[in-house]
Amino acid sequence: MDSDLYPDLAAAGSLAAALQQLAAELRVDLTVVPIDGGSPVTAGIATPVAGRKPLSVYIGATSRWFSVSGWGQGIELITGATPDLADVVRAGAAWAQDTGLVELRARLPFLHSSARAEAHERGPAAVVELQWRTMREQAAEAPDFPGFGALVDVAHAEPMLRQLYVFSSHWTLGFSSCTGFPFRVEVGIAPSHNGSPYRVMKHLRAEVLGETATAREAVALAVSHLPSGLGPAVEGTADRNA
Repeated sequence: MDSDLYPDLAAAGSLAAALQQLAAELRVDLTVVPIDGGSPVTAGIATPVAGRKPLSVYIGATSRWFSVSGWGQGIELITGATPDLADVVRAGAAWAQDTGLVELRARLPFLHSSARAEAHERGPAAVVELQWRTMREQAAEAPDFPGFGALVDVAHAEPMLRQLYVFSSHWTLGFSSCTGFPFRVEVGIAPSHNGSPYRVMKHLRAEVLGETATAREAVALAVSHLPSGLGPAVEGTADRNA
């Protein structure tokens, strides 16, 4: 820790201690918890809100910055950086009070949230819809990879797949029954490229369930391997603990 950049942290002995002291001075109720093994240059601000993890706080190495990141249900909901430790205290207090993302940004302009994070507040169906729209835009921007575009279009037309969270990894589509990371991949499909077949996999880059000549056949094969009774993607992660 550079004491010239962080004299307040150096005097307190750690970021966590400095946060606690400043919260007391500002008369803000804050519960600071260790992260990253209790490093003196990191800290977490706890929240009783279900589905939200502690707000993580880190310091900059070459200039005075406090970076914050708030996750919930496997999605980064809020992030930002400020040189003012009091901003961090206020952000932590608001995070712990279940303040919505729009209000958080209005109160503390250094904070930012993504379209995916804001969709999360509207529910898992909104996250799925946004992700499919993003994937279709990505396919439209890859005209030199027609196999990928065909796969996205046909998969989107299939209701059983359209209700799942779709993502791509090295052009292979994964279909998850949850919207947060780590995903619960129910099936994966690799697109045709340079004459290769479409490949349907149990998971991404895992056991190949079959190969087909067309995207339509690949989607039909993928659907046949989905678990019986599978419904729309739900919020959360594969381990349900994030």
